[in-house]
Amino acid sequence: MADEVKCPHCQQVMLPWRPPADSSWGYEIQLVCFNDECSYYLEGWDWMKEKYNVRASYRHRYDPQSKASGPLPVWSKEAHRDAIVANPGEA
Repeated sequence: MADEVKCPHCQQVMLPWRPPADSSWGYEIQLVCFNDECSYYLEGWDWMKEKYNVRASYRHRYDPQSKASGPLPVWSKEAHRDAIVANPGEA
C-alpha cells in the first residue's frame, strides 16, 4: 500500500487495519479512517440513535483488494484501534 488513501469525508489518511478473523471481510488488510473529527464518524452517532436507537457509530472503511468501501460499525471511540497494523509490509 505505497499510495496513501484518504477518507472521502475528511481527507485524512486512512490507516491499515486487519479485520477480525471471524468477519465476512476475510483477513486481508483494509484501510479505515480513525479520525475522531471525521464528519462520517461524528454524524453516525446521531444517525444510529435515530434509526436504530443504539449507541453506536461507524468509520469509513475501504478494501484495496475489492475496491469496496462502506461503514465499519463502532461502539466506542477506541473500538477496532487494537487491529491497526503498524507495519503493513510486515503483516
